[in-house]
Amino acid sequence: QLQLVESGGGLVQPGGSLRLSCAAPGFALDYYVIGWFRQAPGKEREGVSCISSGGLSTYYADSVKGRFTVSRDNAKSAVYLQMNSLKPEDTAIYYCAAGPRIGTVQRMCLMGVADYWGQGTQVTVSS
Repeated sequence: QLQLVESGGGLVQPGGSLRLSCAAPGFALDYYVIGWFRQAPGKEREGVSCISSGGLSTYYADSVKGRFTVSRDNAKSAVYLQMNSLKPEDTAIYYCAAGPRIGTVQRMCLMGVADYWGQGTQVTVSS
């Protein structure tokens, strides 16, 4: 069974940066569309960024566009989310997810369709 493990979360000041990693050691991630989702207390889960199996197609939520960058290194079985210019409203638990290769990045991020989910990593943006 595919297991996804997030890392890189923590406490950062507004305007700072963090890089989240999603790893699946021993699995060929090139077969999966990978997405990053977040959920804050009292709010619905939000798809923030998704990337196609080959890394050529990406999706970003309007709230993070221009600040976040998703990338992947299939040889390392890893997907990354570079988060710059962080704002307090970015505070949430961030999850990575893997979905069918045939799916689109829009479908994953907008509908939350995925087969596997990580346990999440906390990101807190506060002064």
